[in-house]
Amino acid sequence: MVMAAAPWLCSRQLRAVLVAICISFVFNTNCAVAGRQIIRSNTGQDHIRRNLLDNGLGITPPMGWNSWNHFNCHIEEKLIRETADSMVSTGLAALGYEYINLDDCWAELDRDSEGNFVPKSSAFPSGIKALADYVHSKGLKLGIYSDAGTLTCSKQMPGSLGHEEQDAQTFASWGIDYLKYDNCHNTGTSPKERYPVMSKALLNSTRPIFFSLCEWGQEDPATWAASVGNSWRTTGDIGDNWNSMTSRADQNDKWASYAGPGGWNDPDMLEVGNGGMTEEEYRAHFSIWALAKAPLLIGCDIRSMDDATFNLLSNKEVIAVNQDKLGAQGKQVTSGTDLQVWAGPLSDNRVALVLWNRGPSKATVTAHWSDIGLEPTTVVKPRDLWEHSTGSSVSETLSADLESHACKMYVLTPK
Repeated sequence: MVMAAAPWLCSRQLRAVLVAICISFVFNTNCAVAGRQIIRSNTGQDHIRRNLLDNGLGITPPMGWNSWNHFNCHIEEKLIRETADSMVSTGLAALGYEYINLDDCWAELDRDSEGNFVPKSSAFPSGIKALADYVHSKGLKLGIYSDAGTLTCSKQMPGSLGHEEQDAQTFASWGIDYLKYDNCHNTGTSPKERYPVMSKALLNSTRPIFFSLCEWGQEDPATWAASVGNSWRTTGDIGDNWNSMTSRADQNDKWASYAGPGGWNDPDMLEVGNGGMTEEEYRAHFSIWALAKAPLLIGCDIRSMDDATFNLLSNKEVIAVNQDKLGAQGKQVTSGTDLQVWAGPLSDNRVALVLWNRGPSKATVTAHWSDIGLEPTTVVKPRDLWEHSTGSSVSETLSADLESHACKMYVLTPK
């Protein structure tokens, strides 16, 4: 199997080298310590690059849909097929949303006599391979879920601990493109020991499978997971409410310097459209996730989403920030206040900027050029990504009057 994969590995290595060369031209290298390179951008942010998982995936953050936030265990093949249909018919697929990901509860509790996963007959009577074939026929990719433990978190299906090679081969034979790998019932063993086993098994399968570590930030995966997976959860599970969303954003923010092409911090999936927050709160949620280069995995029922939800999820300009080729995670650049400025570098010397009022009442939020890495004399054209309008040239500062929990998102282009 290793020999069969050799040509593909060579092409992946070449892509990795090209990405590294591109990044080195954009950033100024400060130093290399203990096998990792610390790189400082023109906004003063440090970016830590290490050896990446050699599967050529995740050059930009993944985009798609996951079943858990809205449906929990209530999934079946008709729902997944209809979701794939809707991803295409709504135009979301054309915007880059490509993964259709099953979460927990897709398999029977018991493996077969040979130790293989058995798709739940009541929910997936046609089997997972047939489902993958259908999703692929739509130009999309199918993701699946397992756990680095003896059971998954629902306790309704087995985990992959001790079955990594077998399960990776099964996933590859079915045509799986993405694996979310959870952390329940893990026997108390460190994630640093359990997750690399599945990582190697997926590479041995010879099929490119995006590997999403979901160990909840337990052992600071940003510091070690880049050589293991393509993304890593930095937080516990998100809930569909303001406090949960903002706390996940804050917890994820501290690891900004570790993200980049091939490996991304993951503050959990999107709740946009599930009904627990206001439209403005969902706008802030989507804006911050985009700026933070988080995976954009829709968590609502896209078959029945309203216009407001669609308009948030389909904003091409916000998505472009998330998918920017530079791959530098934006972060909060002010502290100690509810009137927050988040910013990050983009390709072509541009800066992405979010002004965010997390306070209880209307207020003015101001970004100072010194906070976002620009010289005070730098003149920029501010593009409002939600209004789809370009304002007059400005320098030194940019301000916005914002209602409680609202935000403005801009791309600043130096003249």
